[in-house]
Amino acid sequence: QVQLVESGGGLVQPGGSLRLSCAASGSIRRINAMGWYRQAPGKQRELVATVNIGGSTNYADSVKGRFTMSRDNANNTAYLQMDSLKPEDTAVYYCNADLVVGWTRRGYWGQGTQVTVSS
Repeated sequence: QVQLVESGGGLVQPGGSLRLSCAASGSIRRINAMGWYRQAPGKQRELVATVNIGGSTNYADSVKGRFTMSRDNANNTAYLQMDSLKPEDTAVYYCNADLVVGWTRRGYWGQGTQVTVSS
């Protein structure tokens, strides 16, 4: 049974920082790309950042220069360091991973973690 578990969300004031973690567990043969997505109330889920197996990252324009995604392959964990947070960053943040389990490759989602940026 494969699980992605996010943590690190919470309430923070504008300009503050949070660090999200996403830990993958189970009978994982390989983790390809990992990504963070977010969904604000009344809006569609959107891509925030991705990191491939080699560590190369890609960011949404709205978070470039403020967010940094990284991964720890030894521990099957991805991180999202969020700095200079703005109220418009408020959303549920979801982790996604492209995994190989046995001989099957598919995407998995975490349960989400709430990030609220408010004074």
